[in-house]
Amino acid sequence: MPIAPRSSYFTLPFACLFPFATYAAQRAAPVRSVEASAAISDIAYTVSFDESIAPSRTIKMSMSFSAASTAPVVLSLPAWTPGAYELSYFAKWVSNFTPTGDGKPLEWDKADHDTWRIRPKGARRITVTFDYRADSLDNAMAWSSANFLFFNGTNVFMYPEGRSFDFPATVSVRTASSWLVATGMTPGNAPRTYTASNYHELVDMPFFVGRFDLDSMRIADTWVRLATYPVGSVAAAARKEIWDQLSRVIPPQVAVFGETPFRTYTVMQIADSSFGGASGLEHQNSHVDVISPLAIGNPFMASLYAHEIFHAWNVKRLRPAALWPYQYANEQPTEWLWVSEGITDYYADLAEVRGGVVDSAGFFALTSGKIEEVSAVTPVALEDASLSTWVHPTDGTAYLYYPKGSLAGLMLDIMVRDASGNRKSLDDVMRTLYQSAYKSGRGFTAEEWWRTVSQAAGGKSFDEFNAKYIDGRDAYPWAQVLPLAGMLLKADTVREPAQLGLNAVTDDKGVLVTGVETGSVAAEADVRTGDYLLAIGDIAVSDPSFNDKFRTRFKTQGAPVTVRVRRGAELLALTGKIRLGERYDIRMEADPNASPKAASIRNGILKGTVTR
Repeated sequence: MPIAPRSSYFTLPFACLFPFATYAAQRAAPVRSVEASAAISDIAYTVSFDESIAPSRTIKMSMSFSAASTAPVVLSLPAWTPGAYELSYFAKWVSNFTPTGDGKPLEWDKADHDTWRIRPKGARRITVTFDYRADSLDNAMAWSSANFLFFNGTNVFMYPEGRSFDFPATVSVRTASSWLVATGMTPGNAPRTYTASNYHELVDMPFFVGRFDLDSMRIADTWVRLATYPVGSVAAAARKEIWDQLSRVIPPQVAVFGETPFRTYTVMQIADSSFGGASGLEHQNSHVDVISPLAIGNPFMASLYAHEIFHAWNVKRLRPAALWPYQYANEQPTEWLWVSEGITDYYADLAEVRGGVVDSAGFFALTSGKIEEVSAVTPVALEDASLSTWVHPTDGTAYLYYPKGSLAGLMLDIMVRDASGNRKSLDDVMRTLYQSAYKSGRGFTAEEWWRTVSQAAGGKSFDEFNAKYIDGRDAYPWAQVLPLAGMLLKADTVREPAQLGLNAVTDDKGVLVTGVETGSVAAEADVRTGDYLLAIGDIAVSDPSFNDKFRTRFKTQGAPVTVRVRRGAELLALTGKIRLGERYDIRMEADPNASPKAASIRNGILKGTVTR
């Protein structure tokens, strides 16, 4: 499944499966005109959801706190979820906002679109209740069903406007006794009560509540949990495969940084037929995947898991200065998403090959696919693509900082290894910045990034590299860089089956045809909108390897092909003819004539080693 990433989450259409300002003059966050809240303390949130509430698809929320004065308490909800680089304004899903003080109604009004102003009137303990609509199946949102709830803290946990985010809080979940709760938050003293030391931590640990499968395994000296909804959505064989993938990709990531920054890690996955791809969103000790059931068992999923888990180091902890600290009322544009997202994606590929999920040929194939993806769109500077993600440009470059940033990571890795005689690598750059920036409680700057890269490369300047390939739009110099690592890039024109010429989505009945292109293979076979696509020849559309099998199975122009569909209650075998199209195939491979130094660099990249 080729996938197109979505913001800091990975998002991909199933049919094609496989989803920061300059620091010299950083953009200041817009100043809110809303008044600051009076001080509050002893903050506690209660989340209520069970079978009696589920039909309304709402969360019953309560926030209580102590007020120290009669001055207005001003509460806000975030406008976005970090990692999902888009403004969502979660206040839009709030209804029935009701404040009481010492059990009596309090006056309130809106201070702005996502802020509520409450007048305490001398009350010492104030409680705010509201309903929150949970019907958006999106990693950054809240979603519910008859027996399940998923939500992010940014959706529902209000904060005192204009006050420090360094306030502790507790969260209590009230739900059916037979239901489960999964979250990365620290358990409190009472059952289903959790604690956070500050607001950043509070809103960075999403919740699953309800009926779902949950098990755990010890990986790299850490307990890893796998929570999947709905119950039974991941069968035993697929679950075993996921655990095998996780046990392989996590240790190489730990090795990059030299430590595991979380005590537990939870993979939280929702499979629903209304979702047409696979999408992940990172958190500091968990991540949430929303996928089509057809994605379960697809080889791409290992890459998705590896990408989101690596974020626990890169972006949740090591991140650009423009994103430190997170602000929740407005966007935080930065030119450095190519590092936060793109280089994370490079390390997802490295985790797979270093952990043995794929072999070297698999790594080369992943990289070749990214080169093809980048070459197919209008040239764009990585810094520009990083900044533009907040407005979702429609020219095909919206998320190009994923593949192009990944390729920039590969080039930097090769150049650092080459300049240092393979004694240093991009791993050293990431580890050094993790220690110097994150461990000092700040984000890294542009000057600090390039200084660290240069130091790892023995003092080599990367000014020209930055000007041409990060700030500029020059084509990447593969012919010069890849041989340094004993790699070659070859290109051929190949003839392969053209696409069927239809649009489809998955629902609870299967793959629904939503449109058929005039004159296409599907049109010639009389496939119709409303049909459910079952198979092409003997290849089921539910086969995780459908795309590859389709390309290799049908190679003869004009050969008949059977398109199997369900039309109402009928099962039909329709006949079309194969049409071949040309595709420019780019492939990376090992150079059999590589020098000993280049071969050593290639081996170091693939195995995570350096020359001692």
